[in-house]
Amino acid sequence: METVLRLVVLGRAARNEANIKNRQPIKELFVKCPDKLPEEYLQVVAEEINAKAAYQKDDLGEMITYSFKPQLKTVGPRYGKLVGAIRAELEKVNGNKKYAELKKEGKLVLDVNGEKVELAEDDLLIETKKVDGFAANTDGEITIVIETTLTPELIEEGYFREIISKISSMRKEAEFEVTDHIFITYEGNDKMNAIMEKYKDSFKDEVLCDKLSMGKPNGKGYSKELDINGETLVLVVEKA
Repeated sequence: METVLRLVVLGRAARNEANIKNRQPIKELFVKCPDKLPEEYLQVVAEEINAKAAYQKDDLGEMITYSFKPQLKTVGPRYGKLVGAIRAELEKVNGNKKYAELKKEGKLVLDVNGEKVELAEDDLLIETKKVDGFAANTDGEITIVIETTLTPELIEEGYFREIISKISSMRKEAEFEVTDHIFITYEGNDKMNAIMEKYKDSFKDEVLCDKLSMGKPNGKGYSKELDINGETLVLVVEKA
């Protein structure tokens, strides 16, 4: 479970770096860690990161690559004037191959100007570089990669989840009881109206809505003009 918690923190950070809101579903994520995670633990990670699926892989080379720089405070005292050449040599290596070597052997062995150089993990600054369409984060031997490409279906669901959140907030602002059933009236552009129509049954289930209809505010209930991921939607909620 400690590994799961670390993965969730890393995954949320990867979402933030990719500028993807937490309520926006993503297609899938991939994790790499020393221990085999039970399927139910992978599912917990997927739910916390809001991904449709999660997979554990031994090799993430198709999605990320690694780069290395010497840690000056440890490499400098040992190798002195060779530090510049070590840096240049590290820039030329195959990042994924050398990262696997580092994890397996506990060190990297380089030939620098005819001299054998051995670098442990503490001697290296390791950076994770993402491949287009993915975002990644690493903490020691644990890595998580999320897919950042959003399909039209995922984007639509993201709008739906954002609207659900706004309706829940409006219920509280209107001081409705948790058990109160409501009517919803909405007015938006073609995109928003289509989403409200497509997900109308889901709206009813999620927010105890007995009736959902398109129309202009009529002075009844509690109304609000909302920004839904850059789209404008006017909602009115009133007790059923």
